[in-house]
Amino acid sequence: MRCPFCGNVDTQVKDSRPAEDHAAIRRRRFCSACGGRFTTYERVQLRDLVVVKTNGRREDFDRDKLERSLRIATQKRPIEPERLDQMISGIVRRLESMGETDIPSKSIGEIVMESLARIDTVAYVRFASVYKNFQAADDFDKFVSELRPELKTDE
Repeated sequence: MRCPFCGNVDTQVKDSRPAEDHAAIRRRRFCSACGGRFTTYERVQLRDLVVVKTNGRREDFDRDKLERSLRIATQKRPIEPERLDQMISGIVRRLESMGETDIPSKSIGEIVMESLARIDTVAYVRFASVYKNFQAADDFDKFVSELRPELKTDE
């Protein structure tokens, strides 16, 4: 594994342990050239996934991009990092088990929305605002009003 600090290819594994509920291996590494320490994760990848964007463009699925967007949506929310890692692993497993290598971005967005809705409503609305491309406050209002149960009044 190449050192991210100096580029040296001779790094040593100092510690390995299971991570993400035994779905990955976390490895602490040490670079003998610069003394840098860093962490790598090893995961099973069932197949190479390709995301098909709405404009037809295709790009390789990037787990890190999914993780970044979910971390932004859940920022400052009471969600444990382990719970978020489990959710990301679950989404990736679900995508891999769909049986297709080409996955429409719309399908990914819907799966993410479904997962977020189960754990945190605020994160769900945050993600939806980007995913559904909200342009004005009215878009938020309409979306949130669809989440609320109908209130009956006796007037």
